[in-house]
Amino acid sequence: MTDLTSLTIAAARDALRKGDVTSAELTEACLTAIDGADALNAFVHKTPEIARQQAAAADARRGADAPDLNGIPLGIKDLFCTKGVPSQAASRILDGFRPEYESTVTRQLFEAGAVMLGKLNMDEFAMGSSNETSVYGNAVNPWRREGDDTALTPGGSSGGSAAAVAAGLCLGATGTDTGGSIRQPAAFTGITGIKPTYGRVSRWGIIAFASSLDQAGPMARDVRDAAILLRAMAGHDPLDSTSADLPVPDFEAMLTGDIRGKTIGIPREYRMDGMPDEIESLWAEGRRMMEDAGARIVDISLPHTKYALPAYYVVAPAEASSNLARYDGVRYGRRAKLAQGDGIAEMYEKTRAEGFGDEVQRRVMIGTYVLSAGFYDAYYNRARKVRALIKRDFEEAFANGVDAILTPATPSAAFGLGEMADADPVQMYLNDVFTVTVNLAGLPGISVPAGLDRQGLPLGLQLIGRPWEEGDLLNTAYALERAANFVAKPGKWW
Repeated sequence: MTDLTSLTIAAARDALRKGDVTSAELTEACLTAIDGADALNAFVHKTPEIARQQAAAADARRGADAPDLNGIPLGIKDLFCTKGVPSQAASRILDGFRPEYESTVTRQLFEAGAVMLGKLNMDEFAMGSSNETSVYGNAVNPWRREGDDTALTPGGSSGGSAAAVAAGLCLGATGTDTGGSIRQPAAFTGITGIKPTYGRVSRWGIIAFASSLDQAGPMARDVRDAAILLRAMAGHDPLDSTSADLPVPDFEAMLTGDIRGKTIGIPREYRMDGMPDEIESLWAEGRRMMEDAGARIVDISLPHTKYALPAYYVVAPAEASSNLARYDGVRYGRRAKLAQGDGIAEMYEKTRAEGFGDEVQRRVMIGTYVLSAGFYDAYYNRARKVRALIKRDFEEAFANGVDAILTPATPSAAFGLGEMADADPVQMYLNDVFTVTVNLAGLPGISVPAGLDRQGLPLGLQLIGRPWEEGDLLNTAYALERAANFVAKPGKWW
């Protein structure tokens, strides 16, 4: 049999059901791969004992009627609370925090028989686009430029998840997406990642960044695997007041690849000044592939797109400022050492100054500023109004018969670690230019690997779908995946 760690979830599921392999064998293969990949810094809390117990339970349960994920080894982003296992959101302020409860998403995955290999690296509190704000240090992209040993970013904030899946350390992983944190790292590492409609997947037990934008989703090797994972992760949850009480379809069964008669919109506002030729040509090639598959291509306008980044970087920090106020050194997590005579104000100041990294502090200060009495209307209320206009742009496009929207996933291929860290932070924020609109509008979006740049690095295309129609979006992505036929893998150097 082929190398077990290179199996897709679908192939592993079929092999497990036939008895060609056991979950214990699959899990050991992944654990061995993880131990040999410390250079990637993808797994930050390894859980081999839990993995072996879950694999044994899955083997005892296996059979033709076992759930799709029974015995499948996965990685879990450090933002998901996992009972008894460190869950730090890659922040010093949550050092030592071991939840006494399980997030809804991980509980559902474990009930479906999934195996947890460990917790994955990420940007601190999911704030970042390069996985360079983590208390654990940088996660590293398994891809390298041709003839160049420069360490590259796997993207962020779900950088550890992306690196682990691309490097064959796990068969799939959980991610979260507040402004592109599933789709951008998926594009940078040549894998598939879907951000579902806001409310499709429960946020309960996921450490909050911006509550009206955060949404969990799967990161996997291909569209079919993403569909399998999403079905297990999704569903109504009474513990999450924003969770939608809608049935979860069998997303995998909807993958026919037939998109004849579908209308794909190409938004003219996504043609940014200075867009690299390779991104432009990949987008044009994606348009051609969709057309060849039988879709009708139309040019559309999303006129408020140009305001999306500034609106996002008001709304998200405002919500972060509110959410992160709870980390005060009193209830849980790290507390700073105090000098004699220090009072409660000094404890708050020292704890938050030591516990939060620079980027988190930057966003908390921005958020506190835009929510302050003198600036609330000028910034936060205005950003909320812009958000409503962005949402309306999409609603009008879909009302006019558009089934999905095709855009680039990122403005470039993966860049080198450190190349942007010392630059103006706004340059890093520009990485989200194609993705934030989807979060602001609460829509589903998926990144599919579609080609390589001239230096041999993967590039992704994004499809944006109608709300609650992830099945249709996944099928359109499946057609794009088949046409692109992206089969490149990173050469092993770690």
